[in-house]
Amino acid sequence: MRPALHAEEDVLLVVDPQPTFMALCPDELPVPGAEAVIPVINRILAGPIARAVVTQDWHHPRHLSFASQHPGKRPLETVDLPYGTQVLWPDHGVRATPGAAIHPALDQAKVVMILRKGFRQAIDSYSGFRENDRQTGTGLAEWLRAVGARRLFIAGITRPYCVDWTAEDAAAARFETWVVEDACARLGPDDALDASRARLEAQGIRFTTADTLHGENA
Repeated sequence: MRPALHAEEDVLLVVDPQPTFMALCPDELPVPGAEAVIPVINRILAGPIARAVVTQDWHHPRHLSFASQHPGKRPLETVDLPYGTQVLWPDHGVRATPGAAIHPALDQAKVVMILRKGFRQAIDSYSGFRENDRQTGTGLAEWLRAVGARRLFIAGITRPYCVDWTAEDAAAARFETWVVEDACARLGPDDALDASRARLEAQGIRFTTADTLHGENA
């Protein structure tokens, strides 16, 4: 699908473009193909999109979503925390470490805001809009409304976790929401990704590709 772009109303929302999710940091949380989405995102940014926002995982060194903080637990196992079931991850996105930085190859010329998420030690944060307790907001929706954004194109790392949760919350906040499918890394089995896509589409979220947002193809 090819949306017509509106410079004053559209924002590219880039989720967690950080080395911690790439082969650059093999001991953290590398996601297959994550490096490959950076040039795709840059191609979008070289087109008519006028503004971008970036989210950034920024975890406490002893964050409770880390398997290392739960003796006997391994990454991808789960624990029950006060806000519900939490998947446990390898240590990643630790604040002020090289892995938590924005990837240096990302073109930031159009980035007008960087939002750090997951900085509360006791709550994980997949979505750019709400933490995993589904109550604690990040302020992103209010900021986007303040700058006149009405439609969001979401890219980054990774489906069906941070990208899809961000898209779901964007739609719940009444932004017109699109996922730029080929500008997203993917983690997990195809059936989980397909189920997440079906859930998002049922909420009115649409899917598109980078070519539809770039240059003369937009």
